[in-house]
This record gives sequence, structure tokens and C-alpha cells, in this order.
Amino acid sequence: MNRGIALIVLWLALWAPATSFAQEDVGDPEVASLRASFEYGKYAEVLERAGARIDRGGLGEDDLVELHKLAGLAAFNLGRTEEAQRHLRALLRLDPDFSLDPFVVPPPAVAFMEGIKEDMATELEFLRQERRLRQEREKAEYERRERERVEAEVQRRRAEELASQVTVRTVEKRNFLVNFVPFGAGQFQQGRNSLGIVFAATEGVLAVTSVISYFAYESLFEERPIELDNVLDEDGRASITIRYIPTSRERQRDTWQLLKLASAAGFYTIYALGVVDALYHHEDQVVRTTVETRETQQQPSGNRLKSSTSVSAPPRARARPSASVGLYPTAGGLGAGLTLSF
Repeated sequence: MNRGIALIVLWLALWAPATSFAQEDVGDPEVASLRASFEYGKYAEVLERAGARIDRGGLGEDDLVELHKLAGLAAFNLGRTEEAQRHLRALLRLDPDFSLDPFVVPPPAVAFMEGIKEDMATELEFLRQERRLRQEREKAEYERRERERVEAEVQRRRAEELASQVTVRTVEKRNFLVNFVPFGAGQFQQGRNSLGIVFAATEGVLAVTSVISYFAYESLFEERPIELDNVLDEDGRASITIRYIPTSRERQRDTWQLLKLASAAGFYTIYALGVVDALYHHEDQVVRTTVETRETQQQPSGNRLKSSTSVSAPPRARARPSASVGLYPTAGGLGAGLTLSF
């Protein structure tokens, strides 16, 4: 009876397709050779060579699993149960969840393997837990190394960026006399453009109003010659010209005169406030520190004032607002205009 079972097992093993035991390509070339020998039924040779190769060591886990499987099945087919159990137990200790494929391996061998797994149930459960813990540790270690790699890459790029940058000290010289220029010149020099625009617009309106009032007041005058007796001349007469404002224009005279004086007084008041404010905030020089790349540093940036370290003007200087007042002739007299540039 036992001899008949052994013949059936041997026939099923030989009947299996040549590719039945083909698995993932392993690293050791001798493993592939042993698999081919097993498929040709050379079980004694496979058992001996597999044991010798395992004893030499230097194999990966996948190769060890494959060799123990081939040796265990070869020993089982040869009827050497103890050796089969030893190899299959070693296989399960490497991979507690390993199972033989029932479509490839004969049922007696599969049943033999399942019996070994039942006997080792407690040990295999412990090995599974240990394996899960090891995989979790390996995963955590891999993630840690990956984070360190990313951080190192970030630090390297940051170091390259810092190496390509230079610190530039910008020294701006400010003229003290500009503070006494009207139309917010002192504020514009100090970079306080909003306040400078307020002073420029206010003083400009008052100045234009004062100029217009002056010419409007002067236009009220009329000229009239007066004949006088002059005993010193031969003909005994002399003539002079007088300028006067007719009584009918008295109301216009008072209005234009008041507007002229008020606008002039307002202009000088605002001008004085602007000067005081500019003097209060005046600094002889202002130092600014900026960071530029070497490419920007190499570009021409106009006239720069260099100190003992790198000193330069701002890379992009904006045009400062300015104000101007102009007079122009008209058909009926003289006009004035205020121009503001931003």
C-alpha cells in the first residue's frame, strides 16, 4: 500500500509541467539549477546539493525559502520524512505564511505541509508577530532615512542659494538744503511721498491763487494823465500820469487784495510747516541692507556710492514726485498753472 502511494506521488511529480515550480527569478544561479533538477526528478541530487548550498551561507531570504522548499519536497518524495520536516520547518520559520500551491504540488505533500503548520501553530503566530514588528521597524527606518534625505537636499539647495547671494549695504546721502525747498522737496527726499504730495499740492494751489490774485488786482488799475502848471518851463505847463482804481471797482479791489494776502499767508505758513517737518525727520545718510544674487550684482546699476563693504544704490530707483508752477500769456492778460509729476 505504501509503495503504491509513493508511486502515485512520484507520477504526479513527474506529470507536473516543467514550469510548475517556476517562481520569481532569484539571485543565486545554483537555485535555478536545482529547480531544473527537481523538475527532472533528480530528488537525491537536489536534496544533497541544496543542503550543501544552504550550509555555505551567503544567501538571501528568497533563495533560502526556495532551497528549503526544494529540499523538503525532494526528501518527502524520497520518503525521508525527518529531513523533509526539518527543511519545511526551516522554511516556515523564514516565512510563517508560506503555503504550497495545491494546483502545482501533489495533495500528499500539501497535506504533509499543513500538518507541520498545525504542529508549529503557536511558534508560527509568534513569528508572524515578530515579522510584523520587524516590517514596521523597517518601514519606520525607511521613512526616517527618506526624511533625512529630503532635509539634506533642502539644506544643500539652501546652501547653494546662500552661496549665490551677497549682502549689499546701500548708503543714501541726503542734502540738508533740500529741506528748505518748498513743495514738499524735503519730504520727497526722505521717501515720505504721501506727505510730500500733500505739501506740494497745498502750496501749489496757494501759490497759484496768490499769483492770480496779484494779477487780477493789478488789472483793476487805470492810468490817467494830469496837466500841471509849471512856472519853470518855458511854456509854463507840465503833465504827469497817475494810476488808480476807480471807485466803482472798490469791491473787486477789496476781494482780490484779501484773497492775495490770505493765499500768500497760507503759502508761507504751509511752507514753514513743511520745512520744520523736514528738519525734524532729517538724516544726513540712510543705510539700507539688501540681499542680491550674484547675477543681479553683476548687472550695471548706474552711479553707486561704495563704502568699505558693498555699498550701492537701490537696484530699482523710482522717480520722485515733483511740482512746478508756470506763467503763460493769454488773450486777456496772464495765466498761471501748476504741474505735479508722480
